[in-house]
Amino acid sequence: MPSIILIEPKSPNLHIFSMFPLPRLGVFILGAIAKRAGWEVEVIHEQSQRIDFESIRGADLVGISTITSTAPRAYAIADRIRAMGVPVILGGPHVTFLADEALDHAEYVIRGEAEDAMELFLAAWSGNGDLNAVPGLSRRVDGANVHQPLRPRTRPLDEIPFPDFSLMKAKPRRIAGKMIVPVQTSRGCPFHCSFCSVTGLFGKKYRFRSAENVIDELRRCNGRDHYVFFYDDNFTADPRRAKALLRRMIEEKFTFKWSTQVRADVARDPELVDLMKKAGCHTLFIGMESVNPESLESMKKQQTVEDMARAVRELRRRRIHVHGMFVYGFDSDDWRTVKETVRFAKRARLSSTQFMILTPLPGSEFYERVKCENRIQFKDWSLYDAHHAVFRPKRLSLFDLQRAQIFSHSRFYSLFEVIRRLAAFKWEDFGIAVYARRLNRTWQRKNRTFLDVMRLCRPRSEARIRIDYAENVLLNEGGAGIPG
Repeated sequence: MPSIILIEPKSPNLHIFSMFPLPRLGVFILGAIAKRAGWEVEVIHEQSQRIDFESIRGADLVGISTITSTAPRAYAIADRIRAMGVPVILGGPHVTFLADEALDHAEYVIRGEAEDAMELFLAAWSGNGDLNAVPGLSRRVDGANVHQPLRPRTRPLDEIPFPDFSLMKAKPRRIAGKMIVPVQTSRGCPFHCSFCSVTGLFGKKYRFRSAENVIDELRRCNGRDHYVFFYDDNFTADPRRAKALLRRMIEEKFTFKWSTQVRADVARDPELVDLMKKAGCHTLFIGMESVNPESLESMKKQQTVEDMARAVRELRRRRIHVHGMFVYGFDSDDWRTVKETVRFAKRARLSSTQFMILTPLPGSEFYERVKCENRIQFKDWSLYDAHHAVFRPKRLSLFDLQRAQIFSHSRFYSLFEVIRRLAAFKWEDFGIAVYARRLNRTWQRKNRTFLDVMRLCRPRSEARIRIDYAENVLLNEGGAGIPG
């Protein structure tokens, strides 16, 4: 029986969800496909377990899935495994858009959605197919990189197997006694926000699993000791479909609580919000992005500040927690934007929030634009986690963009806000505030070199920062930084 090990590398830096090591679904779905094809499969989620490289030596093939911020770690793992004589295949959003870069670290790269490609690739590997027929496969042939075309996204999502979490030897980490289970019910997004790479990977058209198919998966994780997180980019993209699924969840009398991501326009449909609450919704993650109308227009968000305020009011009225997500760094953003954003978040009484830094992710329209404008200051992919300033904004200095995030978290999770939540007996909000306040301080301490270099270089030309940062990191931290 051939064997394959699938790895999801750990995040290089602290972030708001460091406490919740929730795996992405790709390696577990591909693991289920490989298992069904007769392969011996192991999945390693590095955030939850250490990689034992000696145990990998006997594998026939290793697959590594990576997003942009984990790419350096993915490449380091791949290089070490290849040095042992084990071939590596890379996949995930980052290498989908930068396959040539990835081929310096792996024999194969699968671009785009990998389910169809994986089935055909494993068959070809076993001698029952042709590598030339694998859609989205990139490889080096006679010294040249060859990128085979992607296949149209026509496969029904119901045909994709459920992720097999039993393939991971490490026990899933529990939070407050509950096991968090990720589930995805749809793919694609037609909004095409300029800073997002989702449409490049999953397409501009929504594709949905049937309600019965989703219910079958949810039955496996029913229980009060489970907590479901729906990975959908917009769970309520099709209100009629969402209502049908929610009614089925209510009929099943599921006892788990759940969270998901939605747009602010969800509040325009009171029936939909009522069904979400009745079906066990605990928290909604809303990408509010900005309270600056110019920024909302430039990012093609297609929402207004009033949409956001209405959404928070309606959801809080139904006692659904709201996690607001904001982004700094758009061309029209300045310190007034930063202060107004914090003021809005506090006035709206959001349960929790993230203030992120606009990051030029490969595959996004924004990445191509700032790259052409020579505004990218760092090309150390490990910094591309929405917590580090890596490009030069127009109305803020590089350091001030970074400082805006630190300032916002400090103000939103101030000691006064922590005490206010405690006095109101909002225990969950209080716990999150204490955690976020501590995380903000820990992040600053762990990123002292990064912050010191930007602070010292602020009066000088920012083009100099890349060199100073690289030299400082090489001297003090062993070479983690890569100058752009």
